[in-house]
This record gives sequence, structure tokens and C-alpha cells, in this order.
Amino acid sequence: MVADRSEVHLASVRPDAGQSVRRRPKDRKVQIIRAAARAFSERGYYPVGVDEIAAEVGISGPALYRHFRNKYALLVAAAEEGARHLLKVAEAADDPQQEPARRLDALIRAMSEHTIDIRREAGLYRWERRYLEQADRIRIRKIYDDLNATVAAPIALLRPTAPPEDVAMLAAAVLSAIASVSAHRTALSTTRLLPLLHDMCWSILRAELPPAPQQRNPGPATRGLPVTSKREQLLTEAIRIFGRQGYHEASIEEIGAAVGINASSVYRYFTSKSDLLAAAFHRTGDRVAIAITEALAEATSRPDAVRRIAFGYARLTFSMPEIMPVYYAEFSNLPQAEQHKLRAIQRQNVLEWANLLDGDPVEARFRVHAAIGQVIDVGRLTKFDSRPEQLARVCALMEAVLLSAS
Repeated sequence: MVADRSEVHLASVRPDAGQSVRRRPKDRKVQIIRAAARAFSERGYYPVGVDEIAAEVGISGPALYRHFRNKYALLVAAAEEGARHLLKVAEAADDPQQEPARRLDALIRAMSEHTIDIRREAGLYRWERRYLEQADRIRIRKIYDDLNATVAAPIALLRPTAPPEDVAMLAAAVLSAIASVSAHRTALSTTRLLPLLHDMCWSILRAELPPAPQQRNPGPATRGLPVTSKREQLLTEAIRIFGRQGYHEASIEEIGAAVGINASSVYRYFTSKSDLLAAAFHRTGDRVAIAITEALAEATSRPDAVRRIAFGYARLTFSMPEIMPVYYAEFSNLPQAEQHKLRAIQRQNVLEWANLLDGDPVEARFRVHAAIGQVIDVGRLTKFDSRPEQLARVCALMEAVLLSAS
């Protein structure tokens, strides 16, 4: 039996004969964590209230606080539990006594099944980790490092001549392909999705990566001339600040200071912080659309167009790494009408790319989202090193998931 919403203390109730005593479920804390993970993943950390999470579980807000002292503690618990659970799934599936290919098959299937099962909550750490305090982020990052190492071990045996940086990149790419199903809501049955994820992961594992840069990344190169338009400067800095800190942690004062003006002057160009965010979304959508249009105009074949779009997308993201977390994680902070309009733009950009792929059109959309994931997740691994050699390596992984069915 599930405790009622008022959470009446059982000790004060004497049940009538023949009635069973209502008890709190032993897994109440897990229920709360999963409900929070779903809510934070789908709508973002700040817009979600504790009372909403409590209501989904069927308890009151005060009852939830018996388990977690505040909403931040709930975010930490949800992010950490998600990481630990996935690591346990991977470790349970891995058998070092098996040959590498069988080990990888088992790992891919187990992690794919788990991610599909928790699809609505699996994107939490990917998008909302910027709200974690440094100590919590480091601790949870260590769990994901252990997960990467678990996947990397059989890859190193499968490809014994591959340098360590290639093995690490392939492991990150496999995990990214599996995690990509949490970034969108395209429907596909598990019986079709599992083979698709298996195919994409093995296309990654067979990919030939161009050589890595021989020298360490010297840091971002200084290119081009500064933009003099204050509006453009504000938009650029807003994207950077939203991406680093999240929309709610950013202030108009901070954005204005980044371009040398005060808060009141910002309002000459944008009516509100929400207006700035909407402009950032439209600017990003336009840049992606332009990259697609240029690729189509210059391509000599459909596969060539796919490759050109991949390169344009990777170059765009690596030139401003904060742009994609904003583009994919801040929708809930826009007015409803803007959300619908911008979702339509995003969907159209994905469809333009997916329509170039052979095979089932729904599966093609999954492949496009997996390619986008490579840019974000492998980009983070390389610290968005935008040198041509690193961009070529990321594009090779994108092409592997996009064109393996062609």
C-alpha cells in the first residue's frame, strides 16, 4: 500500500479489524530521486518546484523534505544516483573472461536497455551539471570516468594498436551514442531501437580516426576582427554566460559588464533577459540552417552533403562551446509561444539533415541526434579543441553514426 498524500503518522492511527496498516514504501527515496531526475531533465533545474516532484510521487512537500533538505540536495542525489546506477549496469554486464567483441556487445546492450528504460531522466547530468557545486561535480565526474574506463578496457583489447587518446575518444563516443536517445522524444519501439544503437556503436568502434594533433592545444586562436555592434556583442556574451552558468544564474548586469555597459543600457537593445535568450535561440537556429543550406548547395552527392553538414555543425559548436547547452537546455525559460516556434525550427533542421540519409526516416532522426551528441560529448572530452585535426576526428565519429546504414 502507498502512503496517502497527507503522510499521517501511522503511530497515531489504530486501524479497524480487517484493515491493513498503510506503510511508506521502502523505495520512497528512490521514487523521489527518479521523479526529480525526470522533471529536471525535461524542464531544467530552476523551473521545477519541490511541490511538483512531491505531487508526482504522491506525498506533500514537507514530507519530501524528510528525505532531502532542499532542492539542490535533490539535484545532487538524482545526478549521483543516475551515474552510479549506469556504472553498476555496465560493471554487471562486463565479463573480462570473454573476448573483447563479446564484452562490448554485452556492455552496449545492457547500457542501451537501461538508458531506454530511463529515457526521460537520462539527460540530467548532461545538461544540468553546470548547476552543481564544484565538489559535487568532481565527485560525480569521477563516477563517469570509471564508466568510461569500463567501456575503454575492451576497446583497448579490440584495437591493440590504437593510441590511448583514440581509445578514450571511442569510449566517449559509444556512451554518447547511447545517451543521445535522452535528448529528444522521437518514438521508436525498443525492438527496433536496440539494434539501431548496436549498429551505431559498432560503426563508431570500427571508425578510423585521423591522427590526433601532435602538440598540446595552445588554447583558442585569435581570429577575425571584433564586432562593434553593441547588440551583437551582448548577444555573444549572453550565450557564453548562459552556457557557462545557466540562464537563472546569469544577470543582466553581468551580461552588460561583459561588453562594458551598465544594466540600464542593455535594455536599449533587449527588453528583458528572456528576450536575450530568445534572440540567442533564433541566432543559433539560423546558423545551423545556413550551414545546412551551404552544404546542400556545395555537395556533389547525398553522403557528401551529410559530411559537409557534420563539419559545419562541429565547427559552429567548437567556435562557441556554450551555444549548444543553451540551445538544448534552456527552452523552459522561454514563453510558451516562443518554445513552439523554436521547436519547429529545431525539428526542421534535424529533418533537413535526416532526409539525406538512406533507410528508415525515423531511424535517420535518431542518427542525426546521435551525431549531434558526438559534437557535444566528444567535444567536452577534447575541451572543444578547434584545431583542424580534432575537428576531423569528431567528424569521423559523426559520419560513422550517420552513414553506417547508407
